[in-house]
Amino acid sequence: MTRKTIKLDYLARVEGEGAFKVVVRDGTVKSAELRIFEPPRFFEAFLRGRSCLEVPDITARICGICPIAYQMGSVHAIEKILGIKVGGPLRELRRLIYCGEWIESHVLHIYMLHAPDFLGYDSAIHMAKDHGDIVKKGLELKKIGNEIMTILGGREIHPINVRVGGFYRVPARRELAPLADKLKWARDAAIDTVRLVSTFDFPDNQRDYEFVALRHPDEYPLNEGRLVSNKGMDIPIEDYDDTIEEVHVEHSTALHSHIRARGAYFTGPLARYSLNFDRLTPTAQQVAREAGLGETCNNPFKSIVVRAVEVVYACEEALRIVQAYEPPDRPFIDGPMRAGSGCHATEAPRGICYHRYTIDDSGSVTFARIAAPTSQNQPTIEKDLTSFVGDWLDLPDKELQHRCEQAIRNYDPCISCSAHFLRLDVDRGQG
Repeated sequence: MTRKTIKLDYLARVEGEGAFKVVVRDGTVKSAELRIFEPPRFFEAFLRGRSCLEVPDITARICGICPIAYQMGSVHAIEKILGIKVGGPLRELRRLIYCGEWIESHVLHIYMLHAPDFLGYDSAIHMAKDHGDIVKKGLELKKIGNEIMTILGGREIHPINVRVGGFYRVPARRELAPLADKLKWARDAAIDTVRLVSTFDFPDNQRDYEFVALRHPDEYPLNEGRLVSNKGMDIPIEDYDDTIEEVHVEHSTALHSHIRARGAYFTGPLARYSLNFDRLTPTAQQVAREAGLGETCNNPFKSIVVRAVEVVYACEEALRIVQAYEPPDRPFIDGPMRAGSGCHATEAPRGICYHRYTIDDSGSVTFARIAAPTSQNQPTIEKDLTSFVGDWLDLPDKELQHRCEQAIRNYDPCISCSAHFLRLDVDRGQG
């Protein structure tokens, strides 16, 4: 029997710490494991006993790259409990700050973490020596996303201005107005980004995924919509727990998510794009077609192109909101404190971010559950490795290892966000 084991103890250019192991026997992949071994961070436990009004500030600390996703998921879930419905300019400002996060997060991944895979560099630092102008443009584009988050969130890392019902403070028109010219430049830079990454050499790897994303009747999804898939799912977010289950696997501190009775699914940019192409702006649709994308994309290696298309959309949507902005009468909407349970899901840059909370009559949290996109995608990442490695076995070990890493980086995994404290059951054999 011929044996081959591909093992990497630490993944490079991902957020957090993880490893992978692929076992091959007689030319057949027997197992593939993405090992998430970050220590638990106890966020769900931290929330218990705290006021529901504190939840957005606490959940913002889950991720330094996509804090808005966690804030938006939490505020929407709690607002459902309290009977608060946010609309008008406040709703638009929520979309604007989310656009800022999409821009800074997607651009970081495209230019700093993923492009080196396609251009043959070990890191963005090495890449910058030969492609300084490209890296500089990426940094300038990312900076505009961060600026949006600073203006609306109070700071770009772990924002502090988002609250249940809206914001603690809303900007005046004169504060947002200077963003318009910057966003026009950003839109053009994002279009250039699509054109750049579309020239990369992509492995021809197509897979039959079940894509899962939000779907809104009028807009490309950020904060609201139903959960849909390309294989028949169409449910309100309230049915998430009845439809999707989380299980513990021994090799990971991230829970694995599965559609009940069906299995692994894929959430994130490819899913959003493939299920919502008709909701993109005309410009985003056009540049996607020019880049060789159809209305769906099943090649995970082309996720870098889809991310760039979403940056075009985010820049255009942010520009629309800035140009039409009229400040609301009040920065937030109040609601009576009451006991209840509520859940919500939003579209983090990496995919569905699900929250469920229960609060008592005083507004204290008694239960919290958060499902990060990476833990939802982990089973599909492992299936990708299992599917692809068999075609790459003739490659030298170093190149084979690189291809495996690249397959994981297609998902831009935020490994730290997915780490959970797992229940420990000890059977001591007594009785």
